[in-house]
Parts: sequence; structure tokens; C-alpha cells
Amino acid sequence: MTAVRLAFSTLGLPGRPLAEVVRLAVTHGWSGLELRCAPGEPVHPAMTAEERRAAARTLTGAGITPLALAGYVGIAAPGDDAAPVAELREQLRLAADLGARYVRVFPRGGDGPAAEADRRAARRLAAAADTALALGVRILVETHDSHRGGRDVARLLDLVHHQSAGALWDLMHTRLAGESPVESFAALAPHLGYVQVKDIAGPQDLTPLPLGGGVLPIAGCVRLLPRDCWVSWEYEAPWFPSAAPLPDLLGPGAAFLTAAAG
Repeated sequence: MTAVRLAFSTLGLPGRPLAEVVRLAVTHGWSGLELRCAPGEPVHPAMTAEERRAAARTLTGAGITPLALAGYVGIAAPGDDAAPVAELREQLRLAADLGARYVRVFPRGGDGPAAEADRRAARRLAAAADTALALGVRILVETHDSHRGGRDVARLLDLVHHQSAGALWDLMHTRLAGESPVESFAALAPHLGYVQVKDIAGPQDLTPLPLGGGVLPIAGCVRLLPRDCWVSWEYEAPWFPSAAPLPDLLGPGAAFLTAAAG
């Protein structure tokens, strides 16, 4: 049996106070949170030192692990290196202040040659990796946009060779890229930080569904994972107003993932 650890993303509860989100996690059997780092959210880089300490106390006091800071840096985006590296370092410091072990980045490599995007990303990751190591935080590149497949992100990370740079496996994106869970895991295993899951009706309708209510091979993914790997439910509520509210789905979602791990 694979004993996974369960987290969910605050993306599914946009703008909700951290204390309320923590209460929902505790009530419904989730032990970690992926903290969306964006304007209008309770977690953002402009937080004062006291606000950071208060947020950390809220999490630790309830026994909730701040799994990751979900930032939006485009690590492979066209342009100069200075801005994305500075933004990433700022997010690494925030993650360390909150006690989070990971910072999520997107590729956003654009439409140019993949090799150039890979080199930009590797250069920027290398520039921030020593800061990450000193802070005890790991940078995870999500399977997303220009690097949707596990093989794409693994190819990029193979250029970095630093323990503080790894991968975040978003199951939906690797599946939409045509990879099976076995193929994605084989590519990402040497770099894997944790896994994001979600469910959808199909490639033409990405409206979030309750876990198990769609077509994504969640159980097949979860059963591949090493013991104690974190699995985080990313429910993309802000972009799909018709989606059912997340709070009522959290209890069944935790039960689904626990059963899938068996």
C-alpha cells in the first residue's frame, strides 16, 4: 500500500482567510496546504514580518504543513534573467518564513525553440539554487504550458544538476500531453517533489470536478508514488465560476485519495 500525504491548494478557495482554510483542512482530513501566492490572497510577498509569523503560527498551531508556495514565476520565459530570478528569490524567502518546503514555478517558455527555453530556465534555476539551499526550500518546475509533459520538465532539469531544483507533477497536464502515468513517473521520479491531481470531463472541458468524477487516471498515478509522497488537489475554481464550491467536496476528496492509494 502507498501511504500518501494529502494537501489541497488554496487556489480552490480564492481570497479566503488562512484561518478559515486551515479549519477546513483539519475538519476534512487534509494535513497540508499548497499556498497560492498572488495579490488578493492571504499569502503574498508583501507580507510584513509579523504577518508572516502570524501565518506560520496559524499553520503550525493546527498541525497543518505548508507544503508549497504556489508562485507564478515563468522560469523559462523569454527576456532578461534579472526579474524572474529576483522574484523567485523573494518567494523563496517568503516560503522559508512560512515553513514551506517548496516554491512552485511555471515554465512559460513561449513559442521559440525548446532548447533555448530549457537553457534560460536552467540558467535562472542555477542562479537561485544556492539561495534555495541555504533557506531549506526546493524550487519545483510544474509540468505546465510550454513544458507540459514529464519528459519536457525532466529534460530541462537534467541541465541544472542541483538538489534544490526539482519537478512538480501536474497529472492533468502530463495526461493532456499524451503521457501515461507510468511514462510521466519514469521521467520525473529522479526529480520529483510532489504531485498535483485534479479531475475533468475531458480535454475540451477543463471545468474542475470532484475527484473520481472525471477521466483522469488519478488512482493509476497515486499507486506509483513512493511512500509518504505528498499529493495535492488543485481545484481551479477562480477560472470556472460554474464549478461546485470546494468546501463540500473536501471530505469525499480525501476519502477518494486515501482509497486510491490502497
